[in-house]
Amino acid sequence: MTNKLKHADDDELHVLLFGDAESDEFRTTAAHVETCDACRERLDIAAGPTGIDAEARALLSDYPWDELSKSRSRIQIDAGSHVQRASLDFLSPPSHPEMLGRLGRYEIERVIGSGGMGVVLKAFDTELNRPVAIKVLAQHLAHSGAARQRFARESRAIAAVVHEHVVAIHNVESDDEHPFLVMQYVAGESLQSRVDREGPLDSKEVMRIGIQAAAGLSAAHEQGVIHRDVKPANILLERGIERILITDFGLARTVDDASLTHTGIVAGTPHYMSPEQANGDTADHRTDLFSLGSVLYFMATGRPPFRAERAMGVLHRSCHDTHCPAWQVNSDIPDDLSDIIDRLLEKKTSRRFANAVDVRESLARLLARTQQHGTRRRSRAARFIRRRPFLASAVMVCFVSAIFAVFAFVLPTVEEGEKRSLSAEIRFAPD
Repeated sequence: MTNKLKHADDDELHVLLFGDAESDEFRTTAAHVETCDACRERLDIAAGPTGIDAEARALLSDYPWDELSKSRSRIQIDAGSHVQRASLDFLSPPSHPEMLGRLGRYEIERVIGSGGMGVVLKAFDTELNRPVAIKVLAQHLAHSGAARQRFARESRAIAAVVHEHVVAIHNVESDDEHPFLVMQYVAGESLQSRVDREGPLDSKEVMRIGIQAAAGLSAAHEQGVIHRDVKPANILLERGIERILITDFGLARTVDDASLTHTGIVAGTPHYMSPEQANGDTADHRTDLFSLGSVLYFMATGRPPFRAERAMGVLHRSCHDTHCPAWQVNSDIPDDLSDIIDRLLEKKTSRRFANAVDVRESLARLLARTQQHGTRRRSRAARFIRRRPFLASAVMVCFVSAIFAVFAFVLPTVEEGEKRSLSAEIRFAPD
């Protein structure tokens, strides 16, 4: 792109989203987009409207994204129906007037959500007579060989995870003109919606959900799959059944996958992201354990453990600051549950639980003990000392000093007495 007046084409915008940040093409396009409102607006639309996109943009650039978001909102208000029809133009005409369209054997009922990687639809499987959820690769990526390969790899990784607490994959169509995967449809709500509506959950409910989430993550980790984006919005609560399912492994990677390009874009949600993810370090299955600890904290207190006005502030705090213990935010939280959360939120991976199985077993033992003996909380004095550890250190120093002072006073006295006694015995001893 040599002419500043020339707008970036779709391929050049695609480089900004998924290309090599060190390439000349990336730098040239980025320099143009920085001064071109029209291209920034197109890049904003291509990146998707999800909340993580907005946070990532705020983290990774100094562009005036707030103004662009307002501009994009006006466009959607003025021509919202046109935008929706344009995004679903790959669908065949529906066989029923109440449906949006048809994708193979699936009748599309409505749009569930959308993001930078694609759109999620609620559909009906006409052959198996059941509702399903379909994730379709975004149109601007459908013609990219690298994006299609990435989509296929993720779909295969997710399909390998079969567990009652993980959303099941029914079908993968990676060779279609518009690649898509068909997932189990869960009727209910997300954990995020539940807490937003009801506030912090009861401690037993926190443990029960934590046990199931840990079990689902354990099944994924056994297959070499790391979720990388465990958060309340990705934990579904099935209506009518006390069961949770983990969904949206869209950021998952197999542990041995080293072929994907690294663009410097942070994958994950800042409020629930582990320090190693935030730093761009190599992350293993324990990154999901940190995120699970953040989710447990959110359920127990109604807020994530690290908060700030900007994504950069959140990431900085998750890497360097110590969170406020859950029992200190919500006094109804058992100390043992707060201790489990604290261990999951350790900055160093070696200090966390070794695996999700250990987390599940610890929560299960605590739940059984709580149901049998009730909630155990420390005394006010113990909690006061835990809240102010420097006081505990000061008390210990004073105690040790007092002991030394006693010994320093008593020992010379005892020794002097022993000497006097010995002298008396010698003096009055018979010759």
